[in-house]
Amino acid sequence: MKQGTGYVSPVVTLEFGGRSTGEPHQVLPVACDMDGHVDGVTFPVASPQVMSVARTFWEKATATHVYCAQGRIRSERYARHWHDLAAIMRSAHFDAVIGDRAVARAVAEHKSYFFSEKGADGEIIDYATAVEGALQIVPEGAALEALASDYTKMLEDEVMVGSALPFDELMQACAEVAAYANAAARK
Repeated sequence: MKQGTGYVSPVVTLEFGGRSTGEPHQVLPVACDMDGHVDGVTFPVASPQVMSVARTFWEKATATHVYCAQGRIRSERYARHWHDLAAIMRSAHFDAVIGDRAVARAVAEHKSYFFSEKGADGEIIDYATAVEGALQIVPEGAALEALASDYTKMLEDEVMVGSALPFDELMQACAEVAAYANAAARK
């Protein structure tokens, strides 16, 4: 593990950026994925303050929207965002997350100040429009191929604990996520 496993480098990155509000947040228990898999080793459990599921969802949804609007995936190790969106959709939190329009608007406003991006057409990406019914999180063309390759590497390196969706099913789930989010915004 000192060398990493290919897809995952042997480092832990903690992000303490000044460009994120971290609101809303909540305290949740966090357990190590390795707990119960290594005989004789007890892993600690913590209860840190973390971003809410709604904030996490809208951060990832707007990030993937940018990648789709740009028609490219920036680098490796981004497939996890699509995996996470599909996982949130399958969770008990999804209806509340989609219904939390205040968080969606707050993320869009914050990103418009700190993460201004241009689409493939050269126009500034409008985060507010995205969260108000025009969210696109399934890429097309070369971007879809790049995402498929990134996802395949993630699965080959066994990054996901448990069962991960096959890529085509993941993209179908993400299309459903976008459809639900867009429909909720138009209500």
